[in-house]
Amino acid sequence: MKHFLWFVLLFFSIFSSNTFAQTYPNKPIKLIVPFAPGGPIDQTARIISQKMGELWGQSVIVENKTGANGVVSAEYAMSLPSDGYSLLFSVIHHSVLPSLKTNLSYNIEKDFLPVTSVAVYPIILVVNNNFPAKTVPDLIKYVKENPGKLTFGHSGYGGGTYLAGELFKMQAKVDIRDIPYKGSAPAMADLLGGHVDMMFSDAPTAMQHILANKLKPIAISSPSRLNQLPNLPNFTEVGLPSYNAYSWGGISVKNGTPIDIVQKLNFDIVKILNDPQVKEQFSKIGAEPQPSSPQQYGAFIHAEISKWADMVKLGKIKID
Repeated sequence: MKHFLWFVLLFFSIFSSNTFAQTYPNKPIKLIVPFAPGGPIDQTARIISQKMGELWGQSVIVENKTGANGVVSAEYAMSLPSDGYSLLFSVIHHSVLPSLKTNLSYNIEKDFLPVTSVAVYPIILVVNNNFPAKTVPDLIKYVKENPGKLTFGHSGYGGGTYLAGELFKMQAKVDIRDIPYKGSAPAMADLLGGHVDMMFSDAPTAMQHILANKLKPIAISSPSRLNQLPNLPNFTEVGLPSYNAYSWGGISVKNGTPIDIVQKLNFDIVKILNDPQVKEQFSKIGAEPQPSSPQQYGAFIHAEISKWADMVKLGKIKID
């Protein structure tokens, strides 16, 4: 009798789980983005949200929850049910913040489940057209002649554009002041307005301004050159062989989300990322599609946490 009851409970558990997966999604979904509209994460989120909506026949609404370099978005996602209807666009900040802040109200590895990585964003060092330096060696020389006087804008402490600048300072042995913003878009606006001297920008944010000749690119962080900027050298080619900086983003859900929903999300989003049209849209903004399994994305986040912890310690980096 005991075995029979166990079998009945198991049957209904499996049946219920499969039914849930078959009917999901049956209402609008939130895609929570940590940064302001117009930035690279927002652009990427809107590309895939449109495709998800078309695939599922449901609205996928991008919600921009900015603040505290990604903390606000994670806390907001934590406040919502674990039902697969609230997706967090997890970003590099979420892997760096554990090393910068000791009082986080969440744990990105324990409180969230990885779904898939979405994209990697190469970093481009850009300056205004009237900036005196045109190459990395010239820039290093100019900065050393003006220690502490020049500035670089970034998307907030813990982000790829901040860490790229700090890494450059360490390897080039220069003194540049950092200026934080609430996202890449406002930082770029101030660079265009001449309020900061340079920016280690994610490619999607910088590309349109470079192609419009509003900004001067100096070098790119990716090992290979970009198709859109074939004449732009990478940092290895200009004398910084160990320089390796980038931003990234992916999809996570709150822990407790049914595993079959995680699997469906992964299958469908990976399918979208492999769509030639999506690849072309990503390429136009300088993003590189990066589909993965949940296990691969989880391992990537874990490795990023460890890597940036080492760099934060080595560089004695702190949030002011």
